[in-house]
Amino acid sequence: MDLSYSPEDLAFRDEVRAFLAAELPPALARKVKRNMTISKADTEFWHATLNRRGWLAQSWPKQYGGAEWTPVQQQIFEDEAAAAGAPRILPFGLKMLAPVLMKFGSEAQKAYYLPRILSGEDWWCQGYSEPGAGSDLASLKTRAERDGDHYVINGQKTWTTLGQYADKIFCLVRTATDRKPQEGISFILVDMKTPGITVRPIILLEGTHEVNEVFFDNVRVPVENRVGEENLGWTYAKYLLTHERTNIAGIGFAKDALSTVKEIARSEKIRGVPLIEDTLFAARIAKVEMELDALATTNLRVLSSPDAAAQAGPISSMLKIKGTEILQEINDLARRALGPQAMPFIPAALEEGYNGETVGPDYASGVAADYFNNRKISIYGGSNEVQRGIISKTVMGL
Repeated sequence: MDLSYSPEDLAFRDEVRAFLAAELPPALARKVKRNMTISKADTEFWHATLNRRGWLAQSWPKQYGGAEWTPVQQQIFEDEAAAAGAPRILPFGLKMLAPVLMKFGSEAQKAYYLPRILSGEDWWCQGYSEPGAGSDLASLKTRAERDGDHYVINGQKTWTTLGQYADKIFCLVRTATDRKPQEGISFILVDMKTPGITVRPIILLEGTHEVNEVFFDNVRVPVENRVGEENLGWTYAKYLLTHERTNIAGIGFAKDALSTVKEIARSEKIRGVPLIEDTLFAARIAKVEMELDALATTNLRVLSSPDAAAQAGPISSMLKIKGTEILQEINDLARRALGPQAMPFIPAALEEGYNGETVGPDYASGVAADYFNNRKISIYGGSNEVQRGIISKTVMGL
């Protein structure tokens, strides 16, 4: 595999850099770089900016309004966007639901929902996890019972990211109990404004409202909102999770986080010299940087291979494991580099317009919050222990 960029790739990188310099507001980039709270308006602005350029749905086929970028182009954009301080592109509609609709949805569903995902008319959230059914997703209990041309849904979902903003939720629901658990699940699209839906916030350790509980009390949903066939939702869910797990790897954002660690280590001192010159700390930086480079290379190699689709299950699990472990190590290095300055944490300081006191230098803001928040990434999308089980079964035959 040739790891050097082609002239076309270099020209594309220059185009991306010019776009970011012209279209990404410095105030928004500063919020991202300081790990401050990114508002709904911030996200909608950035999505709309990318959509106007035709760069929002980067991996979508052109027939659906996508850019149909190559894996190398996608990686270039992710690297440059992270380095510039661009907000993350929310994956729920674009990178999770959309591929499922393209492969398993009806023509009517594609025609209706895909343009609305691009335009931002629909903000999607994910209804998978439940109390007692997270990584063991097949044990979910939310029921959907058929009543004429509707399903009546009762149950609860939890850890629903940004559900407080969502217009729609794609859900896994149980539609049969007389068979194996995996064979009685359906995939249904639900309007969040439907009577009977209640959203309650879950406040995280760093004080933010990012996730929620969602309750369904006799929620009536048209049967036409089911994707694919009844009781085959587990198949669609597994297909979606391969896209989610690859996205969780977050290689571009990990590269930017590592650059931040190096900046901190150049500023902080130990025994009178910059921390980055400390042998042990420099060795930890070198180790995680080598692992990150290897992960980026593996990601490109797999996505570029002719049989990428066949490898998607175990490879996406591997990318998810390594990507989350690497980012958590980088977060830990930032925390250790700051020492006592990483301990005090003022949640309000992450909000726009905060004028109170902060602890430590400007680059210390948000480091503790990022560390705490990213403890979850090795759990959601299927815990890393579950991913190792998938690899063992599918690759090693254990």
